[in-house]
Amino acid sequence: MSDTTFPVIGTKAANTTRIVPVILSGGTGSRLWPLSRASYPKQLWSLVSEKTMLQETALRGCGETFDAPIVICNNEHRFLIAEQLREAGIENARIVLEPAGRNSAPAIAAAALLAAETNPDAVLWIMAADAVITRPETLEHLMPAAAAAAQRGHIVVFGMHPTRPETGYGYIEAGKPLAKLPEANAVACFIEKPDAATAAELIASGKYMWNSGMFVFTARTLLKEMETYAPAVLNPVRQAVERRTSDLVFQRLDPQSFLSTPDISFDYAVMEHTDQAAVIAGDFGWTDIGSWDALWDISRKDDSGNVAEGQVFLESVHGSYVRSDEILTAVVGVDDVIVVATRDAVLVTQQSKAQDVKKIVTRLQAAGRQEAKAHNRCYRPWGFYESLIQDQRFQVKRIVVMPGEKLSLQKHYHRAEHWIVVSGVALVTRNAELITVHENESIYLPQECTHRMENPGKIPLVLIEIQTGSYLGEDDIIRFEDNYNRS
Repeated sequence: MSDTTFPVIGTKAANTTRIVPVILSGGTGSRLWPLSRASYPKQLWSLVSEKTMLQETALRGCGETFDAPIVICNNEHRFLIAEQLREAGIENARIVLEPAGRNSAPAIAAAALLAAETNPDAVLWIMAADAVITRPETLEHLMPAAAAAAQRGHIVVFGMHPTRPETGYGYIEAGKPLAKLPEANAVACFIEKPDAATAAELIASGKYMWNSGMFVFTARTLLKEMETYAPAVLNPVRQAVERRTSDLVFQRLDPQSFLSTPDISFDYAVMEHTDQAAVIAGDFGWTDIGSWDALWDISRKDDSGNVAEGQVFLESVHGSYVRSDEILTAVVGVDDVIVVATRDAVLVTQQSKAQDVKKIVTRLQAAGRQEAKAHNRCYRPWGFYESLIQDQRFQVKRIVVMPGEKLSLQKHYHRAEHWIVVSGVALVTRNAELITVHENESIYLPQECTHRMENPGKIPLVLIEIQTGSYLGEDDIIRFEDNYNRS
């Protein structure tokens, strides 16, 4: 992992306007497979520093000029996101759960509606959770101008001066300067992700910027523009917000209402229609790390132009990105390649074909392969588990339970379990019994017995679970009690 660190925006007040950061964390980052998958996408990984991309994004919106952030995320990631925010020292975030992804327009509408409940004129800063900004001090300098333009009724997008023809980004052409709004221009046009030839033409013209996907506007302006140009998005989202429920520290949007919204991006729904679009350009080192070659581009390289992460050995290799999170990976005698090894999958591709990784994911999904969407290690609110070996009638897992956490009270119809404590202490419910199991001790849980495991200690509880039975699927579970409100 790179030791790059990025400063926090907003450490000193530039004006009196307080801004509400809105973090959109609904993407899966399929072009960064096999690391990024639906169950644990790229924004939850540490790719450019010791912090995860989500944490880097959230810390960008900390300081005197910012209010508590609103985080819009997938229901499946709620505990992971809450824990990562807590680790970053962000305790007051409003975490809003989408029942399913509907692209950026519905998510942004939900954030504006929530902010407008307490302050219709609140200035919102929309950020994707999976982008990197290497020069945040430049962006900090631009924020007062963006806030001022937003308070004048504009929807501001930050444009990044392009460094190469890029087919994975949208483009913006700046129009006339806006009166009395220094550094802001009207938007002449948007161009969605172009093909390679068009991208080269756009760069050669010198008139276009990358669309960073970061927006600044007031809740009032956004809702007015959506009422005009995207009522099919706004109306069901408004209903979903009004009918939301609370679940522990989360706010759940009403599923029936939210799922009736169209799947559409904010650019298509609003920005390409509104006459209030404005752009502020800057060189703030933005990239969305949408592919492995983009990550190689911004990472620190050795004298041969290589980026090596994890247990990696290279010999006669140049201009390559090689990462291994689990196993020893050796690469010999190749140039300009990407090699990514995880416990259950390996990717090898030329740098020039990095955008095509998404095609492999599509094929894996069509083939019904679990590796397309989930890692071998599965995270839960109490810790995680990972499969070590599996056959038709048995499976061996490693389970880690964090201090003070407990699994649900449950039973299985088709399997029995044998737990062996490796470290820590387990407090086990087995039917009417309550049993303490120490290191190097074990307990047997017969089929259909009601059971629960708890870690009452101060260190993580690590155990080996041996399952035996005619069916070992994760859906063979009946929960009676659960601290995390899972069904």
